[in-house]
Amino acid sequence: MITEENKQKIMNAVRDILEAVGEDVNRPGLIETPKRVANMYEEMFAGLDSDAKQHLKLFDERSNDEMVIVRDIPFSSMCEHHLLPFVGKAHIAYIPSDNKIIGLSKFARIVDNFAKRPQVQERLTSDIADFLEENLSPKGVAVIVEAEHTCMNIRGAKASGSSTMTSALRGIMKKDARTRAEVLSLLQR
Repeated sequence: MITEENKQKIMNAVRDILEAVGEDVNRPGLIETPKRVANMYEEMFAGLDSDAKQHLKLFDERSNDEMVIVRDIPFSSMCEHHLLPFVGKAHIAYIPSDNKIIGLSKFARIVDNFAKRPQVQERLTSDIADFLEENLSPKGVAVIVEAEHTCMNIRGAKASGSSTMTSALRGIMKKDARTRAEVLSLLQR
């Protein structure tokens, strides 16, 4: 959690930025902006202070070789290169082992935990896959993340409407060609 002292630092920095771009920090529309930005950063970076393991809830269930898929998990994150948001959906598949399954809602919490920190999409995708592989010990994991990046849409290339897709495959999802083809076809619908 961002301390009150650090919130004040953020507020001061936002005031400095507004002044540096030529704004009057005392005009009515901007008076509360530094505080709003500090509160937003506290929310957007909440993953820095939390451990995704808190969201693990495993159940004993006779597992088999059947794939479990959760699609369209919404997330928002902050690009660490420009401190602009990127927003999208994560798709996760895994094949349980050792008679252990995870509560499906936990996938959304795990995605959110990793997304709520300064991030790049490539690392976000790998972090989720690595975490699930390490903590579920499944036969395989696949994570696909699709997102639109504000830093690409409104600045630089100004490629509005473009999306970026990343994938991370672990275990049988990576090693076995048939399983890889199946999971990729199911996750990219």
